[in-house]
Amino acid sequence: MTADGSDPAPPRPNTSEVHGQRRSGTLRALLNALPPNTIGALWILQAAFLFTIMSTLIKLLGSDLSVFQILLVRQCVMALIVAPTIIRNLPHSLQTKRPDLQAARVFFATIAMLCGFTAVIELPLADATALGFSKTFFITIFAIFFLGETVGIHRWGATIAGFLGVLLMLNPGGEGLVDPNALLAIIGAAAAGLVSIIIRFLTRTDSPTTILTYQAVCVGILMTGPAIYTWSTPTLEEWGLLAAVGIVSWAGQMSNIRAFRAGEATAIASLDYSRLIYASAIGILVFGQWPSATTLIGAGLIILASLYTIRREAVRGRQLARAAEGRGYNN
Repeated sequence: MTADGSDPAPPRPNTSEVHGQRRSGTLRALLNALPPNTIGALWILQAAFLFTIMSTLIKLLGSDLSVFQILLVRQCVMALIVAPTIIRNLPHSLQTKRPDLQAARVFFATIAMLCGFTAVIELPLADATALGFSKTFFITIFAIFFLGETVGIHRWGATIAGFLGVLLMLNPGGEGLVDPNALLAIIGAAAAGLVSIIIRFLTRTDSPTTILTYQAVCVGILMTGPAIYTWSTPTLEEWGLLAAVGIVSWAGQMSNIRAFRAGEATAIASLDYSRLIYASAIGILVFGQWPSATTLIGAGLIILASLYTIRREAVRGRQLARAAEGRGYNN
């Protein structure tokens, strides 16, 4: 009460906070009013941009730090981000009915990231990005052997056309010499394709939290020894970039998941290929690397064949190459 016995006037609300809340509410309302596929498209475009930023940061760091060191710190940062979810769900988050598949998933995810990140460091950004798209064709092939999926002449034709694009990019000079770093990108894409198949099996028995926990923690453990052996003390700026790699990787994966929750895979999966536009622009602006004619032709074949494969999956009622777990960056 005040001196004259009246109640004190209520405190005035902070004007900037009120305006901020109104703007946030208005933006949320506008987004919710959009069609689901439009929302999914916006999320997947954001995911593609974030994965390209992640690749750019890895390429910048790779000039002074080993890929083992980069991957170790990335996994540690991502594990810290998801730690509340892991801890909140203990012991369920550690319970798996298929430890063999969890181990296989961790092994191939490690191969995928080591090879994929090395390719990003050594190749022009657009080349590494385009070669990574070949994962779609490996998923098609592995689905035949491991899922018993029947593939018709249309998808086989798309797969062959895509691999012609890959071969073109593997031998950019036309001199019969295979670029070993481009070969690493293909190995990484194949390993990532196997990861997508394994996840399809794991989701039948284990929770998403369990799958996430084993990947986040175990890949980091595997990288500890090699990272210590090749350790180079990062500068303060490099520590910031390393932390950013982990944060952006997590944000990209979350955007990817939200995209496929909001929209239909058939409608939005093709937008993932906007990564090549982002990668080409950043490659030119940041690294001064212009895509060659061979890169553009090979990338065009890969993307067109991938889009056709996704379309055929929709026609046949399949959902593997166009599913959320098949769209992340080398997992």
